[in-house]
Amino acid sequence: MRANAALMNVLDILRLQALPQALVGGGAVYQTVWNALTGRPAWYGVKDIDVIYFDDTDLSYEGEDTVIRRVGALMCDAPVPVEIRNQARVHLWFGEKFGFDVAPLKSSAEALTRYASRTHAVAVALEDDRHLRIEAPFGLDDLFAFCVTPNRLGKSRQAHIEKGERARRVWPEVEVMPWADEDGRGDLTNPVVGEPETRPVVSNIRYSHNIYYGTFITNNKCGHGRVELQKASLEPFRI
Repeated sequence: MRANAALMNVLDILRLQALPQALVGGGAVYQTVWNALTGRPAWYGVKDIDVIYFDDTDLSYEGEDTVIRRVGALMCDAPVPVEIRNQARVHLWFGEKFGFDVAPLKSSAEALTRYASRTHAVAVALEDDRHLRIEAPFGLDDLFAFCVTPNRLGKSRQAHIEKGERARRVWPEVEVMPWADEDGRGDLTNPVVGEPETRPVVSNIRYSHNIYYGTFITNNKCGHGRVELQKASLEPFRI
């Protein structure tokens, strides 16, 4: 993340603007990680930068639009479009756009739990002490294993399929797990053929919900969350 100067600039702008619960998530985060791990250019395959914040004191369209215009103007030199959305008002328009209603969110972090794929539910914020705070409600195992795992809590089956198909086209290393029905059967429109391969990935990172220590290596089969820790310290560190 720190090697991506343009993305760090976006994070710094959000910190200075003090938007409530502001996070950068989506492809700008997880695709940046994939690009770094595979030696690709930082913005390869990244379509936009998703900025989310949470302000339940103003649920008006006009209030959100004011923030979009004000903060967006400060990010006009970003290499890809920046999309800014107030998560406190998502329930007001979600049903009309996606065909089913959702309950009001309580925080920006909770919004991540509704993403179509668990792998994509990762977001970051830059704190005043210059440390990166990472929100990852489902962990980071699948991200580092190049595994796109569905999130049935989000009820966005079609979005998972479409995003998974694009991911496989752009990053051939990616495996996409099918959206299982309630009886456990996979989605026959998006099958995963054969046994997913094991991909060891080494990284130094810490995230906020379940904290990894030191250097770790993931040795996952896609869809399984086994992680082997190496050189673990007794105290967490921040990046």
